[in-house]
Amino acid sequence: MDFSLSDEERAVRDTARQFITREVMPLEQEALRRERAHQPGLELSELRELQLKAKKFGFWGLSTPEEYGGMDLPAMLQSLIWTEIGRTFIPFKFGGDADNILYYANERQKQEYLVPTIEGDRISCFAITEPGAGSDAANIKLSARQDGDDWVLNGEKTFITNGNDADFVIVVAVTDKEKGVRGGGTTAFLVDRDMGWRSEFIQTMGEGGPAALVFEDVRVPARNILGEIGQGFELGMKWIGKGRYLIPSQALGIAERALGMAIDYANTRETFGRKIGENQAIQWMIADSEVELEAARWLILRAAWTVDQGADPRHASSMAKLFGATMVNNVVDRVMQVHGGMGYTRELPIERWYRQVRLMRIYEGTDEMQRLIISRDLLRGYTKIGGHLQ
Repeated sequence: MDFSLSDEERAVRDTARQFITREVMPLEQEALRRERAHQPGLELSELRELQLKAKKFGFWGLSTPEEYGGMDLPAMLQSLIWTEIGRTFIPFKFGGDADNILYYANERQKQEYLVPTIEGDRISCFAITEPGAGSDAANIKLSARQDGDDWVLNGEKTFITNGNDADFVIVVAVTDKEKGVRGGGTTAFLVDRDMGWRSEFIQTMGEGGPAALVFEDVRVPARNILGEIGQGFELGMKWIGKGRYLIPSQALGIAERALGMAIDYANTRETFGRKIGENQAIQWMIADSEVELEAARWLILRAAWTVDQGADPRHASSMAKLFGATMVNNVVDRVMQVHGGMGYTRELPIERWYRQVRLMRIYEGTDEMQRLIISRDLLRGYTKIGGHLQ
């Protein structure tokens, strides 16, 4: 059993780290200054400029097939790169990607939606969550009623990432109430903003914010159905599933950077005539953080490895998401404690991370949903204790 990275994995990881360190991290102080002035840390145009710089490094379309100009990287490499992205709080991601379910589009839709999204000319968002259907995605109510060659959408989605900036949305709607959501009663639609839906900003404890999307008699042509009629919930689960190993991959990078700051501070900050790193209380916080961080690392990489093996990754991804999200919250909390009052200020990114990482225990599957999935898989015999080693 070999736990080392291959030469290729190490080279790609190191190049991504070099880009983040040289091009993105230097922008952090300006971003913090702007946020203290209640301004966006970076504008979309500035983030776009960073993506184009990264393209010159060869980083474009991490998961995008080569036929569309992407790198089509295996999940393991994507996980390693997202860990590097997590090292900075700048809301940066490498460009050239599109929602994974857009590849279910037909050829016309690919030219109208997929390709422009990959190229960065269009911005998408995905909408399944509703005010009464978060973890219980099977309880969605937004309806789509057929009217001639069109479908008329009515209802509301909420907590939609990119919903304030997107010019089109992939929305899952109920098309056959009798069949039910899990029985083929939902369909995914590609809906341009100029078809009539509107977004409303939702203020959260984090920087930026998601959106509520309101559909009032929004008329969508049948040619804008994504995939097949009745395939909406299935596509929605495919979209959500990808994030369950990438979100904790980013959490890993946050935890590594934050823990490094705590170690540096503990080795320099003095109280009562000695460095605080000599105090057992500080030492234990650092030790516990390192143990949890390393445990999370191998759960996350195992989940990515499972994807690359072509096996069902749901159980491994749920464990990675659950443990990784909890880990980063624990680590950032300890790092703030090590820094004392300074960690609580907006001069450092620690309080920002403190607010940011709390979301990781909620979105794309709450802790409770991950526990439900993990326990159900074991209780029903879908998997065995010890997983692939059995």
